[in-house]
Amino acid sequence: MTTTHYRIQPNYTGPRLFGAPVGDFSLFQTVLATIGVGAASFFFATFLGIIGMVVASSIKHRMLDFSIAYRWVGLPFGIEMLLLAGAYLGTIFVRRVVGGR
Repeated sequence: MTTTHYRIQPNYTGPRLFGAPVGDFSLFQTVLATIGVGAASFFFATFLGIIGMVVASSIKHRMLDFSIAYRWVGLPFGIEMLLLAGAYLGTIFVRRVVGGR
């Protein structure tokens, strides 16, 4: 039985997304990474929005509607990051497929 050993290229100089090499992604990996970045951005921005609203409601001493954090903070930021990551990763994928590397 043979074991396959993958070689790691420590001198990779291709495109990266948050430090991860993304130059050799397939279409599925590109779409999956785009959706992952968008979802993670949505959840992170929503978390920060809720924390900000907790601080604001404790200062104002009245209860705020926390759905504002989803609608006006998390959703716009998540959609924006989804589009930006899709444009970046899509451009890299198309450039690699066309052969312009």
